Amino acid sequence: MMLKIKRVPTVVSNYQKDEAAEPARPVGGCGRKCLKACCIPDAKLPLYAFKKVNGKDLAVNECGEPPLAFLDSLILGEVIPGEYGFVAQLNEGRHLKKRPTEFRVDKVLQPFDENKFNFTKVGQEEVIFQFEASDDGQVQFFPNAPVDVDNSPSFVAINVSPIEYGHVLLIPHIFERLPQRIDRESFLLALHMAVEANNPYFRLGYNSLGAFATINHLHFQAYYLALPFPIEKAPTKKIANLNGGVKISELLKYPVRGLVFEGGDTLEDLSNVVSDACICLQNNNIPFNVLISDCGKQVFLLPQCYAEKQALGEVDPELLDTQVNPAVWEISGHMVLKRKKDYDEASEGNAWRLLAEVSLSEERFQEVNELVFEAIGCAELDDVNVERVKEVDEVNSSAQPSTVVVAGSQECVVLQ
Repeated sequence: MMLKIKRVPTVVSNYQKDEAAEPARPVGGCGRKCLKACCIPDAKLPLYAFKKVNGKDLAVNECGEPPLAFLDSLILGEVIPGEYGFVAQLNEGRHLKKRPTEFRVDKVLQPFDENKFNFTKVGQEEVIFQFEASDDGQVQFFPNAPVDVDNSPSFVAINVSPIEYGHVLLIPHIFERLPQRIDRESFLLALHMAVEANNPYFRLGYNSLGAFATINHLHFQAYYLALPFPIEKAPTKKIANLNGGVKISELLKYPVRGLVFEGGDTLEDLSNVVSDACICLQNNNIPFNVLISDCGKQVFLLPQCYAEKQALGEVDPELLDTQVNPAVWEISGHMVLKRKKDYDEASEGNAWRLLAEVSLSEERFQEVNELVFEAIGCAELDDVNVERVKEVDEVNSSAQPSTVVVAGSQECVVLQ
């Protein structure tokens, strides 16, 4: 595979620095034009209202030109050309300038803490637009819309520690002050954003606590990268079909073990299955990362254990010295390097070596799969001998439905 290297500077927001010197506070607010009650009631911000359709339309549309200019014109400065393969990017000093993690890394679910940094503390100028479903079923954009604080709108904001052009944050229902925890409604919103962007090079990512999320306030990240991620090119083995049309596969020949969810009769079908799987991992204190790709039609779910291995002293010191925290982008193949030494020595082999430390063992991965499949309706997966194969061609030629499991209203066809 070819290696593409790109240098991108680090940007730091004044609103994420320690507030040692606060500006003067004029009447009517704190003087920072923040998103708190002191400043937000009279604010007006751009609003993108997406079309929410019931039925198969959103699930089957091909990526193409959006009906109304979305992130391309609202936030994107430049799309980076590139080759296939892992991406190595030097971002010197990002680990020093980026806000440090302020919570325990061994607990996936932790309560929201108003006293720690959260997105209500950013300035209004960091908000690009509000993002919500339209009232009339049509895509609309309002450059100067009131902020309905009582209904807690969702915001798209700049990422002040970017790793790529167009790097933004989706913050669902910001004023509800939700902790970093996926639920059905928030995940469906993220899929809608992928659909609206309507560009295969625009992906959304999610990091749980314990999987290198650095802020305990519910948010997804997103950016454009004009080449396929290696994880998107990895072969897969289909292991289950759900009755809502969702197909579940397992990654093959990739350093990090994970599940791939695709299809669905509606966008909500896909969203419900993936979000239920994420909720299962959260409730079992299993850190994970999520990548949403292919205009919202493909979702990768990746349980990981790197932070746990760090705590146990089980990670090679040479890997720790790189200071790379493998979150969703790194796991997907976009390696953000902190030292010029690693940048100069970047190779697919080095990337593979780091990511292999992220992955659950085969045995642990199967235990986690059993929890996930029970949560989404395949309660008897542990009684089914799911054959392991190395070549995807063998999988595609031999896999036949063999077991039907019914759990409540959800039917699952498990392939062996």
